[in-house]
Amino acid sequence: MLKAWAKGRHVRTPEPGHKLWTNPVFDHEKYAEDHVTTAEEDTMDVVAGTRENSRDAPDGHHHSHGMVRIKGGMRIRARGDSGRSGLHPIQFCKIIWMSNSTLSRFVNILWPFVIAAIVIHYVREGQHVLKFSLAYVAMLPCANLIGFAGQELAKKIPHMLGVLVETTVGSVVEIILFLVLLLAREPQYYVIQAAILGSILATMLLCLGLVFFTAGMRRKEATFDASISEVGSGLLLIAGLGLAIPSIFHRSLVGGELTTEALNEKTTRLSRIIAILLIVAYVVFVFFQMRTHHGIYDAVFEHDERRDEDAHKEIHREKLTLTECVVALAVSIALVTFIAIALVHEIPYIVHEQGISDPFMGLILVPLVEKAAEHLTAIDEAWDNQINFALSHCIGSTIQTAMFNAPLVVLVAWGRGLSMDFSFEIFDIVMLLVAIVTVGNFLRDQKSDYLEGFLCIIVYAAIAVAAAFYPNPPEVMAHH
Repeated sequence: MLKAWAKGRHVRTPEPGHKLWTNPVFDHEKYAEDHVTTAEEDTMDVVAGTRENSRDAPDGHHHSHGMVRIKGGMRIRARGDSGRSGLHPIQFCKIIWMSNSTLSRFVNILWPFVIAAIVIHYVREGQHVLKFSLAYVAMLPCANLIGFAGQELAKKIPHMLGVLVETTVGSVVEIILFLVLLLAREPQYYVIQAAILGSILATMLLCLGLVFFTAGMRRKEATFDASISEVGSGLLLIAGLGLAIPSIFHRSLVGGELTTEALNEKTTRLSRIIAILLIVAYVVFVFFQMRTHHGIYDAVFEHDERRDEDAHKEIHREKLTLTECVVALAVSIALVTFIAIALVHEIPYIVHEQGISDPFMGLILVPLVEKAAEHLTAIDEAWDNQINFALSHCIGSTIQTAMFNAPLVVLVAWGRGLSMDFSFEIFDIVMLLVAIVTVGNFLRDQKSDYLEGFLCIIVYAAIAVAAAFYPNPPEVMAHH
């Protein structure tokens, strides 16, 4: 989310000799005042049909062509940095296949699994392990396409709308999986609850660990800005406590004067209130980044972009047009929805026939494919020495899951008359809080190395092993 917002702003290039070029520690507020344009300046600088056409752009394209001005000086750049408009099928497929990183190209090799998953789902009876495996692998290239199309689209629309679009797009796979699990013929509440915490753990420990490890393999030490780490770690702690409150409430009153039905009802009502509060907190957080303190983030990300070791490749890379971005999103979201339905349909059979517990399914297996695109992007940025971008992907994605996606599922269930709540297993919630404290400790000194990354991965592996041995809760066994 932070990266999307930075990419959407118009940041002026500082003159040579500015302290940003000579001193790695700089005054964010002063830099932001000097070099970040306001919405009014944007309106004066660029309007539809203006003769100023960015001839100085490294790729030589005339970026102002094809701009559509809308209210408030914001505009949609139909061509953007692609230099084209409309839909060109051959070039469209070529750009998608090449993607924007080596890791993404490797994931694109898995596209044949998408076709296989769709065909097998319809033509074969039984074969639940095969169907689950194909759908699981097929989710990766579809999620990768959603992430790539979202990044391309965010560069072509007004910066405030771009933040919302890329943030939402980055979590589409997760939201779809949660809703499919919720709206299934037999809602799998425990798998959803475990997947919520599992998604947070996977991004916060596994993805962040891989980011630190990757950055540490290319340089002795990677440093990041306090505006990213301090705000992020603080919000993670608040979100973790918010999710833990209903669980603590429920466990504290079990065996008391309240009947089981009354206690469950109170826990559900409490969870709905907590969900609303978390969404409000998330909206305030977005407002904090986008409006009141945007200058700080402008300076940080501008500095990070100048450290990009693959910048020369990005300049010459072909880009999608606005139409192609919309088509890519529509196709990938449709595929993800279908594959998610196929995947969720096979989960009960996998749990029964293969002896995989619901805790391991929800806490480990499902989250690994939910945000694969975000994870790949963050690792690629860490390799390119853009540690602030990578960190913002990890922390921002985690915050969104805890403060928006999870509450959204509870509110949707409320609207459907379903009793979905935040009453997690004690094992799950303790692992979450321990992970938040661990990550917060690693972020405190604003620097990282491969050892810290390796330790984060080890912690995640230990949790995964524990989840594999953890039996199904009694209520889940009764349901099965």
